[in-house]
Amino acid sequence: MNTRNKLVELSYRLAEFKPYHRIKGFFRDLLENPTSRHRMMFDSAMVVLVLSSIAILIYGVKNDLGPVADLFEHIAISLFILEYLLRFWVYNDTHQIVIDYYERAEFLNKPFRLGPVVAEILRKKRDYIFQPMAIIDLLAILPDYRSVRLLRIFLLFRLFKLMRYTRSVNEFTSVLAEKRVELLTLATFLTFVVFSAATAIYIFEVDAPSSEIRTLFDGVYWAFVTLSTVGYGDITPVTYQGRVVAMLLIITGVGVISFFTSIIVSAFSEKLPQVTAHRIYGDFERRSHHTILCGFGRVGRGVACNLSRSRERFLVIDISEERVRLAKQAGYHALQGNAEENTLLMRLNIKNADRILCLTGSDVSNVYITLSARQLNPNIEIIARANSRENEIKLQRAGANHTVAPYETAAQVAAQFVGQPVAFEALYGLLSDISDVSTKAIRVGADAYLVGQPVGVLAFDQCKLLLFGIVREAGSPPASGPRSYRLRERRFYFNPDRSFVLEPEDLLLVFGYADSVAHFKETYALRGSKHFSKFKSKSKSRVKKHG
Repeated sequence: MNTRNKLVELSYRLAEFKPYHRIKGFFRDLLENPTSRHRMMFDSAMVVLVLSSIAILIYGVKNDLGPVADLFEHIAISLFILEYLLRFWVYNDTHQIVIDYYERAEFLNKPFRLGPVVAEILRKKRDYIFQPMAIIDLLAILPDYRSVRLLRIFLLFRLFKLMRYTRSVNEFTSVLAEKRVELLTLATFLTFVVFSAATAIYIFEVDAPSSEIRTLFDGVYWAFVTLSTVGYGDITPVTYQGRVVAMLLIITGVGVISFFTSIIVSAFSEKLPQVTAHRIYGDFERRSHHTILCGFGRVGRGVACNLSRSRERFLVIDISEERVRLAKQAGYHALQGNAEENTLLMRLNIKNADRILCLTGSDVSNVYITLSARQLNPNIEIIARANSRENEIKLQRAGANHTVAPYETAAQVAAQFVGQPVAFEALYGLLSDISDVSTKAIRVGADAYLVGQPVGVLAFDQCKLLLFGIVREAGSPPASGPRSYRLRERRFYFNPDRSFVLEPEDLLLVFGYADSVAHFKETYALRGSKHFSKFKSKSKSRVKKHG
């Protein structure tokens, strides 16, 4: 078997060797994936290492470092070398280049030659080696040049590749790149002005007595300082002609700075929405148990207001720029985008989200969002808005756990208001912003103390709560006594009596203040504590009293 065949066979073996791809994928994710959680820890550790190395180098300028510092320096250099080699390795897949060339040669019935393959492999590796940051990495690990090793400070621009910092640096770089034509024009003009002013001041000042300009470089230095409007004062013109040049240069400098500032400000104004979006992406990529609210119309605004009052972590997505602006003015996290796109939902970490609310004004959009969300996260809770009754079934089949028909609900509310206006107004005031009272659902866990307990022993009165119903899974045997209503997959028991026994996964529906609900949950979560034992004994005494 010749060298070419061995190389092809090795490449195919690497392509099929899963442990190799798993290891390489891990390091690629660690070093290059900006959304990786391991990346943040790695960057933080490397930043500490780089700063420590720089601190030791600075301290060693006038002090004896000793063997411990030298050992730390060797360890740091070794880690920098290892990092450089790993980045060199994961930059591309060399075996895939061999496979591509071999399969192309087989397809065209041409002989497979090693020359073009090796040239392509070297070209790919050369592309990495000559990247600016790769050059700095290489300079940072040269052990024989302490002054050159101070270039490790530039590693900070790479090692600080956290979501909030690296992206900001990248955004700034991209802003400069987008305005390169304007900046190049400005740089050309500055070069002409500096050279002209330096030449003029050199001609007028070089032979003047007590002049501090002796060379053309002094003139260039003075022109730069004057044009920037800094004016150190270390070099000043002494002739009338030189002072006229200085005045003209100062006026030009003010105009240049204003022009440069306007370029940067306009560029950042255009880039600001993208910068804000990246910050939100970075924030929610690390979050879990959050809510994604799709649509910020009238229904979405009301839901967002309630979520905000409940201190829920949520994000608003809307395709309308105006609605996104309104959401931001209200103090909510908001993004402009199409929630039907899987890429957007993935960047918002839908896999770790608790629920998604599909509240757009289009039933078609709500169906597509529901399908995408259910595909990306089979366990997410989906609440979808249906503008017509016939679309509720479609949304449920698409994967929605619950559907809401706002127009039909509003019609029913209006009918109730016509029949009982005073009672309805009181109830509406209780549940709206007029009152701090709200309805809450308290879930009974499978291992909670509440399981098997009758409603009468629970401290609703003590916690200032009013129990008005219990929701139970439809598969559970119906409880006798309270009036019940059939839901889609559950049953609602209205105003259960004191003997109603709780079961796992029951939902207690209560009226009350948020502090009251928190106190109730805290009371029954303190299992084994003195407070819980004391409360448990009181509950038993109430059972005997009402028995």
